[in-house]
This record gives sequence, structure tokens and C-alpha cells, in this order.
Amino acid sequence: MKPLQSLVVLLLAVAIGVVAAQWLGTDDLNRYGEVTLRYAGYDYHSNLPKVALLSVIGVLVLWLLWSLIAAPFRAWGRYRRKQGRVRLIDGLLAYEHGQWQRAEKLLDGAAKDPEVSGVALANAVRSAQVRADAPAAEALLQRLGESDATLQALLRAEQLLANDLPVDAINALDVAAIQPLPPRGLWLRTEALARAGRAHEAYGQLGALRQTKVLPAEASSELEAHLAAQALLEAGDVNALATQWEATPKALRPTPDVVAAYATRAVALDWDEPALLALEQALDHRWDDELVALYGRLPAERLATRQANLQRWRNVHDDSAALRLAQGRIALAQQQWDAADAFLHEAIAAGAGAPAWEALGEAFAQRGEHVLAAQCLTNALRLQRGEDSVALVRASAAATDTPLHATVEEQPIAPLPPVYDANEERDAFGNPRLP
Repeated sequence: MKPLQSLVVLLLAVAIGVVAAQWLGTDDLNRYGEVTLRYAGYDYHSNLPKVALLSVIGVLVLWLLWSLIAAPFRAWGRYRRKQGRVRLIDGLLAYEHGQWQRAEKLLDGAAKDPEVSGVALANAVRSAQVRADAPAAEALLQRLGESDATLQALLRAEQLLANDLPVDAINALDVAAIQPLPPRGLWLRTEALARAGRAHEAYGQLGALRQTKVLPAEASSELEAHLAAQALLEAGDVNALATQWEATPKALRPTPDVVAAYATRAVALDWDEPALLALEQALDHRWDDELVALYGRLPAERLATRQANLQRWRNVHDDSAALRLAQGRIALAQQQWDAADAFLHEAIAAGAGAPAWEALGEAFAQRGEHVLAAQCLTNALRLQRGEDSVALVRASAAATDTPLHATVEEQPIAPLPPVYDANEERDAFGNPRLP
């Protein structure tokens, strides 16, 4: 109790005592009742108010004596709690500073206080894990389970996920004694389900996760889209895929990742028509270069229809390199060599990068021009390493009767890019000499 409060209570007690003493001094108190105490052959007579007051005084005296006796023990307890708080604060500060061993020692000492043992042991476990001291971390985890089983399960699940053991993490979080899970437990279980290939279950607990507000709204929306796409990719058959697609909110279906997952899985299950239709609707709703690249890359039928749709979209998105690459791939699938060459050269010039070079290399390989195909694949590798592509060079001018339409990505778009002969004379910089 604070000094001012103690003074006020003391003054009130004195005032009440004075008033009570004056009241007890009157002679008509016997009308309230008499009390007779017989002990050892003697009778003691008094009125009821005096007996009640003496009882209260006796209780207060006993309480005061008990307080005096217990005061050293209470002082010692307060000192220990204060020291525990100091160790906890110093341990947390040492943990933030990266002094792992010191933090572990201080936090282990702070854990002797039952009120803070959970948070102290949890951070001591993290300190031991950072030091890669697995036995010490496991011993601290076992002690943590005695004081806070929920916190122990959360830390164990976190450790199991770090070791890429999502199924074990799920089992650690599904213990009946720690249900219902706190918000962080729900988030860890969602991540574990997704990593264990059970995204449809993780998607099912998004509602509870969203209510806890453990994630910001933007991160929650990204997680929902990611889980929806993964659940579609995990569909085992056409019926499961259709069911999962129907369960996906309509607002998420045009999302590039979601519709791409649905189309990819549908084509893998030989369900081409719905896959292509979903991509076409998504591209009509909102243009996306990755989706149009997927539209041209999928090993599905309806090549003529897809080529017509690509041409229609090109009237609106003529600057899209991914669209030109998709046109080149569809033309290549139809074995329209000249059109494929033209589209792929345009895609390279527009900045389609390594995928366009790979497609061009495939075109040359299908026509038996393996030297040029190898040069295209080399350019693709160079671009992936962040280097510049180089011009294609025919090994021999008489190697094939098929005309070569080659270009580099910096070259402006042209229907017939230049072809270099490896035997022609060049200067010190590799450029052909003018006649």
C-alpha cells in the first residue's frame, strides 16, 4: 500500500476508534444484549457491542502479528521477483544484441519465477537454437512443456517447419490439450498444411485465421490466392479439380496465379477445353503477360483458335513481347516455319528474353539445323546469366537451303533479319568489313 493511502486508512481507523470509544462509554449498551463467558470457574459479563469491538481488535492484533512475522518472507519474495524481472529484461536485451549464450543463461535464471517462466524459457530455447545447441534446446523445450504446453507446441512446430517436417509440425499442433490454437498456432498450422500438400485443408481454415487478424489484410489476401492456386494444382482428378474451382471465390478466379494453376492442372488431366476457356476469359478481363505466355505454352489443342485469339489480342496489345512469343510457339506447333521465325524474331527484338531464344532453338532443331539451335540455347543461357546475346552465325553458307532469319534482342524488328556467314572477313571487333 502506498504511504498516502496508509495514512488515510490510519486516520480513518483513529476516527472510528474515538467515536466507538465514546459510544461504548454510555450506560445503556446492555439493551443491545449481554454476553457471559464462563472459564475456569469464573464468569465474565459484558455487553454485546464491547465483545464485538474486542473481537475486531483481537483479529486486527493477530493480523498485525502475522504481518510482522511474514514481512521478511514477503520482502524476500519481492526481491526474488525483482531479480527475476531484471534477469528477464537483461536476457531479452542480450538476445536482441546477439549475445546468445549470455541470453540463454539469464533467461534460464529468470524462468525460476513462475509468472514469467513461459516467456523466459521460450526465448532461452530460441537462443539455444541460434547457437545450434540441439540438446540444450530440447531440454529447455521439455521444461517449457511443464509450464506452458501451448507455447511449447508453437516452438516445436516452428522448429519442425524450419527442418522441413510439415507433417510432424501438424501433429505437434493437433494435440488436444492445447486446443483451441492461438492465432500464431493457426498461422503455423496453415503453413504446415500448405507445405505438406494439403492446401485444400489450409484453405478451409482461412476464415478462422482471418478473424484473428494475425496477418495484415494484404498478406491475408495474398495467402488466400496462393492457397487457392496450390489447392487447384493438388487436385487428383477432373472431378476434384472442378469441385475446387467451384469452391474458389469468383473474385479470385481471374487472378493470374489462380487461373494459371487451374489451366495447368486441367491440361495435365487432359481437360483442355475448360483450361483454354478460363485463360481466354481471364485475358479478356485483365491482360497479363504471364497468362498469355502460358496460353501459348500449354500443350493443348485448338491451335487455330488460339492463334486467332492471339491475333485479336495483338490488335490491342501490340507492344507485348509475351504475346509475340505465344504466337511464335503456336505457329511452331502448327509447323508454320516462316511464321514461327517471324514471330520469334519479333519477340526477341521486343525483349522476350531467354524463353524466346529457347523457342527459336527448338524451331531450328525441328528443321535439323542443330548448330543454329545450339547457338540459340547458348544465347538463352547468356541472358539467364545477365549477359548480352550475340548474333547467330551460319557455320557454312551452303550448309542448308533453308533461309535463316536470325536477330539479336537489340536489333529493331524486321521481317528478314540479317544472316552472317562465319567465313566472311571481320574486323578486330567482330563486325563484318564493308566491301
